[in-house]
Amino acid sequence: MTAYIPPLRDIKFTLEELVGLDEVNALPGFEEASPELADSILEEAGHIAEGVLAPLNRVGDADGAVMENGEVRTAKGWGAAWNTLVDGGWNGLPFAAEWGGMGLPNVLNTAVHEMWQAANMAFTLCPMLTQGAVNAIRLYGSAGQKAFYLPKMVSGEWTGTMNLTEPQAGSDLSAVRSKAVPDGDRFRLSGQKIFITYGDHDMAGNIVHLVLARLPDAPAGVKGISLFVVPKVNADGSLNDVKCVSLEHKLGIHGSPTAVMSFGDHGGALGELIGQPNRGLEYMFAMMNHARLAVGLQGLAIAERAYQQARNYARERVQGRPVGWTASGPAGIVHHPDVRRLLMTMKCQIEAMRAIHYTAAAAVDVAHGHLDPNRRYEAHLMVELLTPIAKGWCTEVGQTIASLGLQVHGGMGYIEETGAAQHLRDARITTIYEGTTAIQANDLVNRKILRDKGEGIGKLLAEIKSVAVEMTGADDETLTIIGTRMFEAVGSAERVVTWLQDAQAQDPRLPAAAAVPVLEMMGQVVGGHMMARAARIAKARLTEGADHDGFYAAKMVTARFFAEHILCHVAALERTAISGSATVMGLDETLL
Repeated sequence: MTAYIPPLRDIKFTLEELVGLDEVNALPGFEEASPELADSILEEAGHIAEGVLAPLNRVGDADGAVMENGEVRTAKGWGAAWNTLVDGGWNGLPFAAEWGGMGLPNVLNTAVHEMWQAANMAFTLCPMLTQGAVNAIRLYGSAGQKAFYLPKMVSGEWTGTMNLTEPQAGSDLSAVRSKAVPDGDRFRLSGQKIFITYGDHDMAGNIVHLVLARLPDAPAGVKGISLFVVPKVNADGSLNDVKCVSLEHKLGIHGSPTAVMSFGDHGGALGELIGQPNRGLEYMFAMMNHARLAVGLQGLAIAERAYQQARNYARERVQGRPVGWTASGPAGIVHHPDVRRLLMTMKCQIEAMRAIHYTAAAAVDVAHGHLDPNRRYEAHLMVELLTPIAKGWCTEVGQTIASLGLQVHGGMGYIEETGAAQHLRDARITTIYEGTTAIQANDLVNRKILRDKGEGIGKLLAEIKSVAVEMTGADDETLTIIGTRMFEAVGSAERVVTWLQDAQAQDPRLPAAAAVPVLEMMGQVVGGHMMARAARIAKARLTEGADHDGFYAAKMVTARFFAEHILCHVAALERTAISGSATVMGLDETLL
């Protein structure tokens, strides 16, 4: 497996020139977020990714997390790596100083976590989930709960989990059966939770579980779910009635312990209610939405890691004589046109995904911190629209790119020793956990498009069309081609939005059948928009004579490649959605 090199040049371009980090840094609460500090944070986070986390990626895959005599042990070196994050205060990067955090923007934290997820996805699940748990307690916990839990969790001395699903429930949380019985001012919880990432491990002094359970008088369904905080170690130092009963044996992310957790085998696990009774699912969405964007970021990160390995292999591997090769001596397979096509397909979509994620992360900052309520509302709408796209489209593309990376390696990619297969195995879970692609697609179609009769998506598409029209008149061939392809693609998207509203009235199964193709379409359209904007910026820098390393010229090429090789699929997806949805349910289930 080749080394991981943080793509700081493109990360900084996306942050500073495309997203506008300086505007985010100017928001109230980010007074310490100077450009110099941001550069320092990115450089040091990159060193940790490259020097600390990446070397452990293969170790975690080979050795995995194991359970011995009832104790969960992580792979060799993982505890020391966690201490590196704790000693540097890294877990507190996006949190306020009052809890021991750095008070820096969420978008900067996103860039840091991209590098860490790419370096070692299985490891970085732990800080990712801990940050999500901090958000839930920070937003909905009592003053006492915040004072007790947040300093230790923000520092990383304690880690956090979310305990949602159960064996009989799956993604249907209305079927949750775990119980919480009052005991004084606390509660005793009982039940079993499955698929709990870092449910138990040996890297921190305490593990703080956020658990969905039902009170004795709770109504049925999701309206009867409450949220509880249940520590592994109680305030008096005693062990709580919480234990890991087994670890799942998984296709990938072997270094991450995925636990089956049992609560209350000996009288009930002590926990506290967070917020109001029966509002647990609402509260948990603070953690779930954070996790959805973070898992979407994993799609980007694993794609970047797979791309780097495939690109380096293609440069070094000599096989055959490339078509049109006129130089003497051997040539790497990177000179074969189809290998180049694979690498360009990977590279352009990675750049688009990075722009989508950083735009969403910056919108989170604006939605929470801008002084203008209208700007906060607009940013909130942007986060709402981009979340299912960032999670659903980016993980599907990330999985595809990991597969393309293996393809570049040829037969060597199928051999575990090269490491290409690990990226594909690790990527496979991202389209499943924290809401499958279908769940994200139905969220986009039903909650983000149909519920407001297309108003929100209509505004976004109008903005994209405006940029496309402007670019079609540009005095530059590449910008004109990009603008033309964008105009065609956004037209398809607009027609699908209109069709969804008509189809919903005709048969609600039709929008559901079209949901995933619509998600893929919107991902390509929004990704294309990001690449188009990047191309405009790159053209301006080229005109200024600022391209000293060839970066901006390369950006023009990748943006045009996206327009010509990715956006062309939008028209086909339009036809799939509008003409093909009725066929989805057209066959009797007995004939499947």
